[in-house]
Amino acid sequence: MNLLLRLLVSSLLTTFSAMTSGQTALTRSERSVSPITPVVASDQGPSHQAVDFSEPFQDLEVEGSILIYDLKGDRTYQHNPERNQTAFLPASTFKILNSLIALETGVITSALAVLTWDGVERSFPAWNQDLNLRQAYKLSAVWFYQVLARRVGHERMQEWVAQVGYGNGAIGRPTEIDTFWLRGELRITPEEQIKFLQQLQAEELPFSAQTFAMVKDIMIVEQTPDYVIRAKTGWALETQVGWYVGYLERGEDVYFFATNLEVADFEELPKRQAITRRCLAQLGVL
Repeated sequence: MNLLLRLLVSSLLTTFSAMTSGQTALTRSERSVSPITPVVASDQGPSHQAVDFSEPFQDLEVEGSILIYDLKGDRTYQHNPERNQTAFLPASTFKILNSLIALETGVITSALAVLTWDGVERSFPAWNQDLNLRQAYKLSAVWFYQVLARRVGHERMQEWVAQVGYGNGAIGRPTEIDTFWLRGELRITPEEQIKFLQQLQAEELPFSAQTFAMVKDIMIVEQTPDYVIRAKTGWALETQVGWYVGYLERGEDVYFFATNLEVADFEELPKRQAITRRCLAQLGVL
């Protein structure tokens, strides 16, 4: 009887030891997958990744902000969060939405449809010619998009801007139909630019598949075997605000960006792209 009891106790001790050993191994395994870089969660929206983008701004001696959103990782990287929540004139970044609306309403039929130059000499010589939509987008030709806006008309434009939920939605009076994004009341924050771009990329805005395809195509500013960048610059001259907004696609990964700078003169405009590229490179995606 004593022998049986000793065997039973020995068996129980062996089982308990194996269970304890397994729990210890599991605990070590769980500890090994903790994130390398701490993530600080915001009260609303995606988590914010700890990263320092200050060096490009210091090197180029410019004030401003940048916001980059990693869609797959659901993480936001930014410099100057307060400015990223501040509303500014969209300037020529509105050409993205203007293109969508113009194509959807049929005031222009395709990316290759040509508008005849009115003969008025403007400050950028490349604008002073007949242009199609693709060319006008690349050259950021103001007169071309003013024609499109007038053809859309104030009432329809207001309906579309409100339906999309673009910025504060304020396009002003009918007489401002061709200037409201340049010096009117329309305002949008870098955070709202990112939201708009996400909806564009995911095709969650009220436009047809054909319209999305054409606008996404004319938005391409760089295409390599590894990645594609779709973007638009903007310069609100009167308020000295420069924009560079868009998104980078690398396989299934998408990185949205909105760069907003204080730009006083023409020579400083390249800083918009330079800072954006340096920050994307810092994240290892460019």
